Amino acid sequence: MSIAHSDHTIHLGADVLIIGGGLAGCWAAAAARRAGATVILADKGYCGTSGVTATAGPGHWWISPDPPELRENAIRNRQKTGFGINEPQWMARVLEKTWESLPTLQGFYDFSKDNTGATRYRELRGPEYMRALRKIVDSLGVTVLDHCPALELLQRADGSISGARGIRRQKGGEWQVNAGAVVLATGGTSFLSHLLGSHTNTGDGYLMAAEAGAELSGMEFTNYYTVALAGTNMTRSMSYAFATYYDEDGAVIPLPPGPDMTRPLAQAMLRGKVFCDLSRTPQDIREQVPTISPNFMLPFRRRGINPYADKFEVTMHGEGTVRGIGGLRVVSEDCSTSVPGLYAAGDAATRELVAGAISGGGNVNSAWAVSSGQWAGEGATRFAARQKGRDAGRAIGQAGLRPVSRHDVDLKATLSVIQNEMLSFDKNIFRTADKLKRSGAVLEDVWSVFHAHALGKDDAVLRTRETAAMLATARWSAASALARDESRGMHQRDDRPDVDPRLNHRILVGGLDKVWTARESGQLLERAS
Repeated sequence: MSIAHSDHTIHLGADVLIIGGGLAGCWAAAAARRAGATVILADKGYCGTSGVTATAGPGHWWISPDPPELRENAIRNRQKTGFGINEPQWMARVLEKTWESLPTLQGFYDFSKDNTGATRYRELRGPEYMRALRKIVDSLGVTVLDHCPALELLQRADGSISGARGIRRQKGGEWQVNAGAVVLATGGTSFLSHLLGSHTNTGDGYLMAAEAGAELSGMEFTNYYTVALAGTNMTRSMSYAFATYYDEDGAVIPLPPGPDMTRPLAQAMLRGKVFCDLSRTPQDIREQVPTISPNFMLPFRRRGINPYADKFEVTMHGEGTVRGIGGLRVVSEDCSTSVPGLYAAGDAATRELVAGAISGGGNVNSAWAVSSGQWAGEGATRFAARQKGRDAGRAIGQAGLRPVSRHDVDLKATLSVIQNEMLSFDKNIFRTADKLKRSGAVLEDVWSVFHAHALGKDDAVLRTRETAAMLATARWSAASALARDESRGMHQRDDRPDVDPRLNHRILVGGLDKVWTARESGQLLERAS
């Protein structure tokens, strides 16, 4: 790694730059370093504490290879529930990579034991998991830039990615890394819905990649919601599997069998307040909660609530692309995007290949982060090894950085519009073509002003850029949902309630000035107006 200083900018060089220091970013950095690359990791927060994993108790899609029928059945079942969008080969690869990877945390993470004395590799405690990954990254000699959010990518004349630049929030000034290849592990976005741990996840990688020419996939699958105690961000879906829900009059809200309670709960919440209790939770589960999710009980204790006996008001927080499925399209087994030298991992990448048209939840998404992170890190290392020199390229950021003319843009009002279109139950859960077209039109109007006039300066540059990323992501989500003219998995259209066999394919979306959607085969579907 090389370091140089110029005015208020620190210039660095490495073989591979990882942007994002959550679960996928740490696994990517470790894999690239072990493959022989010099590695720099830039995190918006503090690597080891930022991101959704650090606040959770993540499980993993962890299935033994012996006997083989175990994995074969798991893949077959997931393919069925994935509504034809996922692929058996990718699922098999993720299962194998996760199985071989988690035991390598020994010595850095204190795994618990089950009643038989066997090591519990499947479930990990999020805070300790991320601390362990930070220790691994540090021990391997990865250079970590904490509190250094990336603002934009650098691109060579041939179109390949050559690094990125950003700001140093604590030390002041800027940073620039010239690299042979870049891995985007920036997470997804919940559109700042107050989802626990997602405040730094604002879709930054989606926008940076799109500015370089990459496309996204599966952005219609962005309407997953999680129950939480009203007034808090404590979203822990496991405990609510045993909930009984009540309306304002105390009547039990009937729910259909199965895991999908989003629509009936949303209907009830549109009518009035919804309450619940967790009295049906088995005793053994109650005893495990403090270990699996040690922070779950805190907001209840602070309010003097016993959730296993008392009724309490609940809300639902939208998860966007965090537990949704969409993200950057990957075009090879090493998770490269369609832009040379640019790779995507974790929630920054589409999870359709493994999860299909339903949420990957905690287990599949975590396994994907572990696997895709390593594949991307190794792929970026191979790409960097083929590069000659360290051509800095040019900075290519647009919205919020290089407007045609500067006018004041109200960031808070812009975010309010984004959230109204992307988080409202009536618009995002109960979808119709008319609603989606109206959302698209509203978002396009805001984008035209924002893109032309917003300029983030000084302390506002990061929030301006984050708002641009969420706005762009909202436009792609609305366009994709309109293009998928059917109901499939978590994407439900009230005006198209059935699955359409003609849409047994993934839908691509992209574009900045003009949003487009296309079949993955490349045939143009439509352009959003």
